[in-house]
Amino acid sequence: MKVRATLVQNGEVYAPESLGRVDVLTVGDRIVDIGPSLALPSWAEGEVVDAQGLMVFPGLVDQHVHITGGGGEGGPQFRTPELALTDLTRFGLTTVVGVLGTDGTTRSVQALLAKARALVLEGINAWIYTGAYQVPTRTITDTPRSDIILIDRILGVGEIAISDHRGSHPSDRELAQLAGEARTGGLLSGKAGVVHLHVGSGQRRLDPIFEILKIADIPISVLVPTHLNRTRDLLADAVRYGLMGGYCDITSSITPDAHDQKAVSPVESVETLRAAGVAHDRISFSTDAGGSAPVFNAAGELVHMGVGMPDSLFASCRDLHEELGLSWTEAIQPATTTPAAILKLNDVGRVAVGQRGDLILTDGQAVLTVVAGGRVMVRDQEPVVFGMFEKRPGGAR
Repeated sequence: MKVRATLVQNGEVYAPESLGRVDVLTVGDRIVDIGPSLALPSWAEGEVVDAQGLMVFPGLVDQHVHITGGGGEGGPQFRTPELALTDLTRFGLTTVVGVLGTDGTTRSVQALLAKARALVLEGINAWIYTGAYQVPTRTITDTPRSDIILIDRILGVGEIAISDHRGSHPSDRELAQLAGEARTGGLLSGKAGVVHLHVGSGQRRLDPIFEILKIADIPISVLVPTHLNRTRDLLADAVRYGLMGGYCDITSSITPDAHDQKAVSPVESVETLRAAGVAHDRISFSTDAGGSAPVFNAAGELVHMGVGMPDSLFASCRDLHEELGLSWTEAIQPATTTPAAILKLNDVGRVAVGQRGDLILTDGQAVLTVVAGGRVMVRDQEPVVFGMFEKRPGGAR
């Protein structure tokens, strides 16, 4: 049986640094060669993808995806549905990390793990965090540390809620203990061991994180707060955190609109952080795809329910290029090399020999073709590989 190979020819490759017009060859699930005038090996069963006039980027890395759905804040009818494979691949997401969120009761870490394994079998790179909003948090084994050490697809703990009325309001000491669990689990397993922190609109903002750093000997890279563009006050705290060397995760699905006028757009958030002196490689994007985006009034009543969208990740990178004038190398970094570094996933986020064969082809406006693990998943914006129970063109399953 021949090995699968894919040759992407004639594209302008950004690794994310510009490599010029070169070809990229994958064999199996790995990139094996990059250079001019490459050819498919005679011993491989191959496919040639013509990228003439297009750019080739690394597959996008999204560290916050509700792969089993989320939400439920307005009642069970508000529980968002599970995401299918093509909900992710159509928009260039080739590495995702699954989260639970608010509901750790009717949804479980066990189900999250099963979904991640299903996505891996269907062709993309999927991981999860153990836990949900609450502390003590939800786990599969007896502790978060054991989950990280013993279970293959678990990278850290999350999403743990701070400064949010939907959380369990843990003390700073309890959060520090949880961070210690994650840190030790990461050390003993060789994984990231991060604590992925959902930050709400509460008055303490990032104070719990600042307190953890005071009372515990925890490296700042362990604590990864997200949704930092929820309000301008929270973004101001993010500036402080970024200047300390912390990672600042901006949610690409959070944008100001008629229902949420306090939000700060991803582009303005990056502009604010950079202008204040935060290093660009400390800024990441994630989508919150599949998760609920509730808006509450001053009385804590639900007034609107939105859903995080996977297309926002590439769109935010594109907007950095178009609106801020960042080079494509800088524009795609928050969705490629930076989240890969946060998660200590050393084989994704770059176009380089030995990396996973995760590539997206784009005209700069939209994701057109997607290769994941060396396999063409989307061609000319049309999925060609589907999840087990997805409808194919013509209505077939």
